[in-house]
Amino acid sequence: MDKGCYCLVFANPACTVRVGALGKLPFADGWHIYIGSALGPGGLARLIRHLRLARTKDRQPKWHVDYLLTDSRFTLAYAVSAVTPERLECQLAAGIGGRDVPHFGCSDCTCRSHLLYRDRDPADEIMAAFARLGLEPLPSKNSLSGR
Repeated sequence: MDKGCYCLVFANPACTVRVGALGKLPFADGWHIYIGSALGPGGLARLIRHLRLARTKDRQPKWHVDYLLTDSRFTLAYAVSAVTPERLECQLAAGIGGRDVPHFGCSDCTCRSHLLYRDRDPADEIMAAFARLGLEPLPSKNSLSGR
């Protein structure tokens, strides 16, 4: 399977979610963008795992993003990915930027966060950030679309 990076885009109401060692985190009503890497042995199959978990919500959370994928208040609206052998998820997170959830999804890097917040659908911003990095974004609409 190809390797790359991706964004998971969630729609959610205002709520509080316990996220592993991060504890209880408040989430504003709106949209949250999780930026991840798929450079491991399974490559972009990691994205397929996320999509499956969002539909079934049948596993114990392992990573920070799993807590959102398994929470019924978070709807995975869509995902965007790109094929690349380079570790670009940190640059992608910085390129999208803006309000974030501190320490979320970035335990293996020096970024402040890999979970960003928007009050409206961030699709155009995400596509532009991929393009600025020279990546061809591949949208992957999920059948669980929310708002």
